[in-house]
Amino acid sequence: MSVKSIFKPFRFVFAMTLFSATATHAQTEMDAIMMNKHQFCSGFDYMHSSWDRYWEGTLKRTNENLGTVTTQGVMFMPNYGITSNLNVMASASYVWTEASAGTLKGMKGLQDLSVFVKWRPVAKSFGANKLSLFVLGGYSAPLSNYVVDFLPLSIGLGTKNLIGRGMVDFLHKRINVTASAAYVRRSNVTLDRDTYYDTELHQTNEVKMPDAAQYQLRAGYRGKYLLAEALLNNWTTLGGFDITRNNMPFPSNRMNATSVGVQLKYTLKSNTHLSLIGGGSTTIAGRNVGQATAFNAGVFYAFYFKK
Repeated sequence: MSVKSIFKPFRFVFAMTLFSATATHAQTEMDAIMMNKHQFCSGFDYMHSSWDRYWEGTLKRTNENLGTVTTQGVMFMPNYGITSNLNVMASASYVWTEASAGTLKGMKGLQDLSVFVKWRPVAKSFGANKLSLFVLGGYSAPLSNYVVDFLPLSIGLGTKNLIGRGMVDFLHKRINVTASAAYVRRSNVTLDRDTYYDTELHQTNEVKMPDAAQYQLRAGYRGKYLLAEALLNNWTTLGGFDITRNNMPFPSNRMNATSVGVQLKYTLKSNTHLSLIGGGSTTIAGRNVGQATAFNAGVFYAFYFKK
């Protein structure tokens, strides 16, 4: 059986998109939490995502040659407060994939490194309310020379990305609402072949990747020890094309996904340096993506370099 016939029409928002879009938690580029001046926090987060149904264009279907596709990863995330209004953070992931049916083997390896600067230029309090505005800039790139043209079992899309994000946070006592929007400028990628066909024949190994936009709305409770939020997340590829019938997936396909989820963070009262995080999400709408169910769990430790 050929690889082409095993894949059939098949696609999903993969590791970089999946982990960045759905596995969000406290003190990242997608929330309104800031580290204090001279405070350093780092830890590990385990992520698991699986699906057995997917959208081929707008048609939802299954593929018995793949069964359930599972992506797992471990992410290391350090974060430092240069000031209470200016943080710098990074993340690096090790990812592995597998399919429960068929003959295709999963892949594993170091995925991507990302670095973000998070700035809060406005923080105004009035009564029991507080309004904050954030501006973020980031860059991400592959950590290894992994294969991008083996979806849905590749560990990433291989693009170098420039990310700009704006965010508004409103806090009333302990209740918060946070809205953000980001633009992702993506580089081209290269394949291990000299020609390829998307909607026309290209006699080159370079693939032009469409840019993307990401939107998120989160709301919940932000207490001294407990943070609990509900999330609505959307990832939209600004271009690309639908996977076609009886054809292999391709890195520059259009990949749109909307997911809902929850995220929790609990700081131990007996040891306030230590925090536990966890959460889950499910994809409720998509185009050329898997209907994934995901969860994450991690532990983080924070301390001050100076009192």
